[in-house]
Amino acid sequence: PFIHLSATVRMKLKEDLNPVLLLLFQVTVWLYSVLAFLPSYLFSSVSESDAGLGSEQERAQRLKAQSVTGRPAGPYRAMGATKRLVSSLHPGVDTLDKVFEDASRRFPDRDCLGTREVVMEEDERQNNGKVFKKVILGQYRWLSYAETHKAAARFGSGLAALGQRAHNNIAIFCETRAEWVIAAQACFMQNFPLVTLYSTLGGPAITHGLNETEVSHIITSRELLETRLKFILLEVPRLQHIIVVDDTPTKWPGYPRGISVHNMATVQELGTKLENGNPMPSDIAVIMYTSGSTGVPKGVMISHSNIIAGITGMAERIPNLGCSTITLELRILFCGSENDTYIGYLPLAHVLELSAELVCVAHGCRIGYSSPQTLADQSTKIKKGSKGDTSVLQPTLMAAVPEIMDRIYKNVMTKVEEMSSAQRTLFTLAYNYKLEQLSQGRSTPLCDNLVFKKVRSLLGGKTRVLLSGGAPLSAATQRFMNVCFCCPVGQGYGLTETCGAGTISEMWDYSTGRVGGPLICSEIKLKDWVEGGYHSTDTPNPQGEILIGGPNVTMGYYKNEAKNQDFFVDDNGQRWFCTGDIGEVHPDGCLKIIDRKKDLVKLQAGEYVSLGKVEAMLKNCPLIDNICAYANSEEMYVIGFVVPNQKHLLSLAEQYCIRGSWEELCNNAAMEGVVLQVITEAALSAQLERFEIPRKIRLSPDPWTPETGLVTDAFKLKRQQLKSKYQDDIERMYGGK
Repeated sequence: PFIHLSATVRMKLKEDLNPVLLLLFQVTVWLYSVLAFLPSYLFSSVSESDAGLGSEQERAQRLKAQSVTGRPAGPYRAMGATKRLVSSLHPGVDTLDKVFEDASRRFPDRDCLGTREVVMEEDERQNNGKVFKKVILGQYRWLSYAETHKAAARFGSGLAALGQRAHNNIAIFCETRAEWVIAAQACFMQNFPLVTLYSTLGGPAITHGLNETEVSHIITSRELLETRLKFILLEVPRLQHIIVVDDTPTKWPGYPRGISVHNMATVQELGTKLENGNPMPSDIAVIMYTSGSTGVPKGVMISHSNIIAGITGMAERIPNLGCSTITLELRILFCGSENDTYIGYLPLAHVLELSAELVCVAHGCRIGYSSPQTLADQSTKIKKGSKGDTSVLQPTLMAAVPEIMDRIYKNVMTKVEEMSSAQRTLFTLAYNYKLEQLSQGRSTPLCDNLVFKKVRSLLGGKTRVLLSGGAPLSAATQRFMNVCFCCPVGQGYGLTETCGAGTISEMWDYSTGRVGGPLICSEIKLKDWVEGGYHSTDTPNPQGEILIGGPNVTMGYYKNEAKNQDFFVDDNGQRWFCTGDIGEVHPDGCLKIIDRKKDLVKLQAGEYVSLGKVEAMLKNCPLIDNICAYANSEEMYVIGFVVPNQKHLLSLAEQYCIRGSWEELCNNAAMEGVVLQVITEAALSAQLERFEIPRKIRLSPDPWTPETGLVTDAFKLKRQQLKSKYQDDIERMYGGK
């Protein structure tokens, strides 16, 4: 991992480099900081002092949360919510239609939703004969808050004209785009519970969700209708109306009798009576189907008040959000613009993205839409030489899952390795210097402008906050993002069952491996897990299964009483959810995720292996792009399926004189042995126990993406599907076949 690499390089520099060069670097950086940035340091200190904030270092060291009972098991609450949990942003704004109405009243002319125009599309043939679709995109076109509100109101009224009724479920099966949000707001206004389905779900999962929720209307895109939905229509007998968000075509012949297909614009034209369905805070806003890392997807019932509580807690952790309520001087200092710009590209059917966008809407931020295929200049659908979405939009706020951050980290580190000796030395000096300065709460303007500016430009160059969620973020990647992207990374923890809200680290807390303290909307308890050996009385830190309580805890699973045992209500009437994750609480009130109950496997000799822990440790190895550890209780050892990094594997093959195509290398037993040797060394360096280290592996030539069905949309492993795919290899690795 890079942090180990940094330490090695730092030692090497101290031994091999002329001390005069090191001194020259330090003096240059110091002089530049003093001469060019002393005024801003002074102003920053005065501003922070006036605001009663203290320095970043002082804030980072403050107590984040405490046990309100004094017991090590908790419950733990944020220091700003020890007396009472906070459940809303503004008094009286208690449903999601009111959130949007309030925003459109306060920011009517501000840009709200932005979409890039498609200038040109073309097919590009690769050397291997495959054809990829490439696009050249233009500028963003924006709808204001007032225009978005009007479009949503008309669409909701149009849906009512098509026979959709309040309290009757309606489904959305669509990619992340502006129309998704317009449709969702329309449903919130009319009190239509919105059933969300991932755009990457397979036919059986889509059928299950639509039939279980008994929907008669579904909102989708042209592409998903033609590639996924139309093949299962006969299996969804209650479905009557399909609303397509694309403009063309306007006629849809050839669909089964009883099913009408409409364009979004046509439905909006039907909307003449702009009435509100007057939802109550306790009404269901969303039935969100989880991506299903195990078994059939479950629908989580989320009320208006649940989501509002969740976004209230999240918003409190993002400093100066929207920049609309602070002085001009502080606005320039912290933001440099009137309001924040957020880039939306993660699935809106995922609670992290939906919550993040609702936070932005509530604070008058701009939301520009993108996709993983068009995000950066180097993305797969962007034609070489044209601009990706981050370059054009230049977002200030961004959410990401660790899988995407890990990819950025590995790509940049590969480029660093290709630098000349002098460039690599400068990069390492600057990196190590900034790491040291960050730990002391100081900024490094010279390094940021001269060394890290190019890396920072990968995300547009203006990012001030990165929010990571969905899975644990490695310490190496988090430090890298802090240093090279010149912005804090807020690592969060939450589940669909808690509206994505639980904890988020404070932006000035640069510690790694932790997910911060509880949000002001929720509290956390630790429950002893005797079988796993975790107790709240453990020292030096209390440990146990994480229970999350508060107004953000959802209403339970839709038509699934058997699974609702994970929810309970305490004597005070507060709802709680048992997460199945194991955590420990540090002295400052921050939480660290250390294990997961479902990932624990007992080997034949009696040792317990946490598969998630093994994977998290080994994913730091540059040779590994993805890994799934597997263990059978009837066997003595762990095995693994590995997606290798192409550049590193080819380099390793050349080093050991192993020849062949990419597929041949991944199917080569000798190559497996070489990779296993590297993995074993990485595992020992990460201090894994011998019984935790995979003894045999299978290399996969194809990456695992949501489209393959082997990972969820948040890139969590689908263990059952991976087991099925590699069943023959499991038998070979365990049976010696």
